[in-house]
Amino acid sequence: MIARGKAWHLSPTLGRFVQGQIALPSRCFFSQEEVEMRLVFIVVAVLILILPARAANVGFEEIEISNGNDRPLAGGIWYPTEAPATEHRVGSFKQIVAQGASILGQRLPLVVFSHGGGGSFESNYDTAWALAHNGFVVAAISHAGDTYDDQSQVLHLWRRPAQLHRLISYMLEEWPGRDRLDGNHIGAFGFSNGGFTVLVAAGGVPDLDKMKPYCQAHPDHDLCQSLRQAGIDLRLGTNVPGDAWIPDKRIKALVVAAPAFGFTFSPAGLAAVHVPIQLWRAANDSHQPAPYYDEAVRLALPRPPEYHVVANAGHYDFLPPCGPHLAKMAPLICMDPASFDREAFHTEFNSEVVRFFAANLQ
Repeated sequence: MIARGKAWHLSPTLGRFVQGQIALPSRCFFSQEEVEMRLVFIVVAVLILILPARAANVGFEEIEISNGNDRPLAGGIWYPTEAPATEHRVGSFKQIVAQGASILGQRLPLVVFSHGGGGSFESNYDTAWALAHNGFVVAAISHAGDTYDDQSQVLHLWRRPAQLHRLISYMLEEWPGRDRLDGNHIGAFGFSNGGFTVLVAAGGVPDLDKMKPYCQAHPDHDLCQSLRQAGIDLRLGTNVPGDAWIPDKRIKALVVAAPAFGFTFSPAGLAAVHVPIQLWRAANDSHQPAPYYDEAVRLALPRPPEYHVVANAGHYDFLPPCGPHLAKMAPLICMDPASFDREAFHTEFNSEVVRFFAANLQ
């Protein structure tokens, strides 16, 4: 699959020949012009053979996954297809997809998505769509207990990685299209609480006992104000089950955008995270201010991530551009300063996410 922005090069000799920098011998059965034309056709044929096919359209289906004694997990799957695509509404967004269409391709890489706090499986739909358009299968779930309509277990953070693990198992073992997947090429994308989730899933071990001293030092930060207003006991580490932080070794690469609770990770806590990581920070993130979140993660990782700092962006700019209806319902996540073009940013952001996963999973 062709990742946006990826350069493809001919060999130096062939490249110089096509550009007319290498002359043919004077004795030749064909004229110089005929040979050049033949070589152009050869080059085109070679490129067609070596460049992976790019899907013309995106298929989509909604799913419900059993989850033990807990309630089923709602989710969505985006994938490449040749079927005609039309406009469909998914939650608060509209997308151009072919619902329930057949899958295009074999041995397709899989990327699982973990949304931010109070979100749902469609929260980062445009990034999922971009990956599917470039030949990936993308699966996302709504994290039960931390969605827009149910925040009853938002601080039981260990539930999220377990739910992501369940999603991967479902895709590889139960999903009807599982024979089209390459189980050795699995990535994970996470925004905000989802960034925390995928770091844990890749081997990270947070120290939730850091929550209390953090909020004692920064009582004015959004997280601490919310916890105080809700009357939450900040000694969160006392409630963590013994088997909470189990890594999923099937995950081979991460994209992490504005990770929540970044300050809970120390170098020791991230020492087992060795997969390639693309890390994103919004320069004007007042919700998760620097250097306690993204920077804390960057400095604690055992190997430097591919790091992007987005000028003028706020925390919620990693979510898709809002339509008029959503902007009216949720102005907090939709308003941008005049100096920031969220739509233009998402064109670049999605391209970079596709490029990164293409380089590390395909």
